[in-house]
Amino acid sequence: MIAATENKELDFAAQILRLAVPQMSALGIPVTPENYTVWYEYFAKSNLDLNRAIDGFLTNNVAFTKEVNTSLYKNFIQEKTPEIIENVHLETQILINSLISKIAQINHGTASFSASLVDFGHQLQGASDVTTLTLLVDGVVDEMQNLLSNNQTMEDSLNAMGQEVRNLKSELENLSMAALTDQLTSLHNRRAYEMAIQDHIHRAQEQQSRCSLLLIDIDRFKQFNDTYGHQVGDKVLAYVALALRQSVRGDDFVARYGGEEFVVLLPNTHFHHALQVAENLRERVSERRLTVGKDRKQSLGAITVSIGLASLQEGDDAETLFNRADKALYEAKSDGRNCVRG
Repeated sequence: MIAATENKELDFAAQILRLAVPQMSALGIPVTPENYTVWYEYFAKSNLDLNRAIDGFLTNNVAFTKEVNTSLYKNFIQEKTPEIIENVHLETQILINSLISKIAQINHGTASFSASLVDFGHQLQGASDVTTLTLLVDGVVDEMQNLLSNNQTMEDSLNAMGQEVRNLKSELENLSMAALTDQLTSLHNRRAYEMAIQDHIHRAQEQQSRCSLLLIDIDRFKQFNDTYGHQVGDKVLAYVALALRQSVRGDDFVARYGGEEFVVLLPNTHFHHALQVAENLRERVSERRLTVGKDRKQSLGAITVSIGLASLQEGDDAETLFNRADKALYEAKSDGRNCVRG
């Protein structure tokens, strides 16, 4: 009974996966954890209010913009998120348990066949006539046919489940990537940084090398939002993010830490080299003048950043390293902004 229930839940979870992701792709909706949760609930038909809202949008050809997707998540999902995540975890566990069960069945079938062969061997030693030998041979043939038949059935089942596992793995990888990416800038997000800093510190300590951290803040960012609106503020964030991404090496790590703050991790980089990198980043950001409006006649002026620098010292952890960079950033802003301090 339990196995039958698990199979039904497994089939249901696989069906949701096959429906939700193609629909999101067709509507141009990014496969983020929040968006996937919305569409998982929609196809599960467990939230009638959510289904009515989405059906209304579809009927009226409403575009599923970032704002619409965020609204759906906040209005219909946010309070239920722990329950939904628990369900997704449960369905994944069911899939894994079902696979393990089928593999165990194969092993059991093989063991049973081996035991039968041992038993036939013992019977063969006492066989003294053709009839008995014929029966023993027939028994071996029957056992082999049963094993082959069971294994073929099991192989077909495992192949189908293997495809479900691959599909699930692919979607989980997409969701994992989305969970570590800032949607506005396409940089890593704070969660990704908090994972990366631990790895950078561990490697630096293990290899007895240096690494440095840059904490970057857009100067007077609030004025852009207050004067021109959040869309222009988003444009400024995207511009700074692009400038940072284009200015670092392959091994460097860039993330949006939150709001108008960014972080850059520089592995195998001493303080003086990191200072040069920071100055280059500051200059690159400030060299362009952004404009707004359809005719691009209104200039935003220079976009500048202040940068705090800290290099890993003996006994440092992620918090102490970040705090020194944060203190240096505060000094840069106190000294007039558009400068580097460390």
